[in-house]
Amino acid sequence: MSTKTVIVADGSFPEHSIPLEYLRNADIIVCCDGSAEKIINYGMIPTAIVGDMDSLSEELSVKFADCLFVDKTQETNDLTKAVVWCRESGYRDIVIVGATGKRDDHTIGNISLLAEYARYMNVKMVTDTGIFYPLLSSCMIDSFKGQQVSIFSIDPKTEITSAGLKYPLNRLKLNNWWEATLNESMGDSFYLTFKKGRLIIYLKFPDPQLPINE
Repeated sequence: MSTKTVIVADGSFPEHSIPLEYLRNADIIVCCDGSAEKIINYGMIPTAIVGDMDSLSEELSVKFADCLFVDKTQETNDLTKAVVWCRESGYRDIVIVGATGKRDDHTIGNISLLAEYARYMNVKMVTDTGIFYPLLSSCMIDSFKGQQVSIFSIDPKTEITSAGLKYPLNRLKLNNWWEATLNESMGDSFYLTFKKGRLIIYLKFPDPQLPINE
């Protein structure tokens, strides 16, 4: 069984039970430097703290000196530095939490980076409302009837065809981010077909007061 690796970014700390469950079940916890204090206050110990350390207190820098990995590179953000650290450490199955919920520009940037990370690892981003998956090729996605689905294309020339969604896509090119949002799964899976390009899929968590299956 693969090692369960979770990266904690420096957005809003998760509150929903699903991202928290990923965190509690993690074998490896990698913190962007600004999230280390949140993890420690939550009662967990980071495996690694990665970043330029501009957001880490001197007290924690001393206490966790053995697991600090300083990267002063200005061309990438701390989330990417944490992802690179995971890749170089041999961890290729990654869940990212805490990457949304503060600055909107950071949120958009972090989500878009999934399409880059997917080139060399299996990665998903779990928020307090749902899960973002990057796709590099045609794929069947597990779902449930009535699940809210949004599709974003990083490459506007990509032609996308769907099966199993309420509002079908037929060789659709997405020139704007809103064009394939607010769709809905018709069953326990749906299929997206595209020859080349990069997609990011958002799957909303089920409403807790509604049954998952009819």
